[in-house]
Amino acid sequence: MTRRPFGLDRTVLLLAGTHFCVDGFGNVYAPLLPLLILKLDLSLAAAGVLQMCFQMASSVSQLGFGQLADRWKPRLLLIGGPVVSVAVLSLVGLADSVWTLGAVLVVGGLGGAAFHPPAAALVHRLSGERRGLGMSFHITAGSFGFALGPVAFAPAIERLGLAWTPLFALPGLLALAVCLRHMPRFDALHEHDPHAPRASLRPYAKPLTLLYLIVVLRTLTALAFSTFVPVLLTRRGMSVGQAGVVAAVYLLATSAGGFLGGALADRIGARRIIMLSLALSVPFLAAAPLLTGWLFVVVLSIGGFLLQSTLPVNVTFAQTIAPVSAATVSSLMMGFAWGTSGMSVPLIGLLADRSGIEGALIATAVLPLVAA
Repeated sequence: MTRRPFGLDRTVLLLAGTHFCVDGFGNVYAPLLPLLILKLDLSLAAAGVLQMCFQMASSVSQLGFGQLADRWKPRLLLIGGPVVSVAVLSLVGLADSVWTLGAVLVVGGLGGAAFHPPAAALVHRLSGERRGLGMSFHITAGSFGFALGPVAFAPAIERLGLAWTPLFALPGLLALAVCLRHMPRFDALHEHDPHAPRASLRPYAKPLTLLYLIVVLRTLTALAFSTFVPVLLTRRGMSVGQAGVVAAVYLLATSAGGFLGGALADRIGARRIIMLSLALSVPFLAAAPLLTGWLFVVVLSIGGFLLQSTLPVNVTFAQTIAPVSAATVSSLMMGFAWGTSGMSVPLIGLLADRSGIEGALIATAVLPLVAA
């Protein structure tokens, strides 16, 4: 296939562009949460429950989609999943009840879940000797999309109103059309037996379990901050648009951390990167909720940069440890672990209702130290 910049296969770049769109719409809920709380009269605990439902759909179900992609038509998941995700999640502003909002989040989340495992497995397969760089590029593209979501959604919807969120489907679907129409045809994600049973992963159970627990603790921390920081800032007097910009700065910093972490892991080792970045993120994340203004933004961004620098490292490390059922392993490290973390977000919301958002975030900031 034709080579493109960064020395990566053209398909890796197409997958990165698709990942950008999928994860951009995957962050439509948090930046609009202050408006949705007012419209639907949600408590912070209820907001956390909705986040949990979304994470279960978009993350936990990836384990099932990963096994499906290892056995059945992965290209169909790569193409159909993003279309469903973008089309459905753009309807979030039309929800007139908690149940309707939950349904939109779940269906849209399932679309994103179908895309992630086969995409990560295909990137791993096509990146050759540059797997660290390829995975960093792919995941960073998704992280940038996730980071820019608040900038795209929050200011516009604050001015236009929640009823106008379906308009965002148009540029999203157009971008997907550009990327997906050039997706090459392929029959399998790896050279191993696509019908290999889950028993093939048993020899790797111990290291995969340790990596899984690390991702769960790290992701719970990241979800707590990305979900409740916009609410914290609006309660301090910021507009929804301003809070969205702050959230975007923080998420862009986490994206940069992910890209740098993947590149450094190829040089100094994945294990060292994981331990150092998790431990070093704790003081910054714990101090941020006590600060205000630009100092809050800077300290929070440094903490997020360090915290998320392990993101691509965990995925490539797991695929290296267990070089079988690539999509299943990817879904375990990405989706299933993230979903397990999402199930705990309501507890953070309940703690925030009782002790304040600042106290809940400070308590959560200690979790990466446990992971390290």
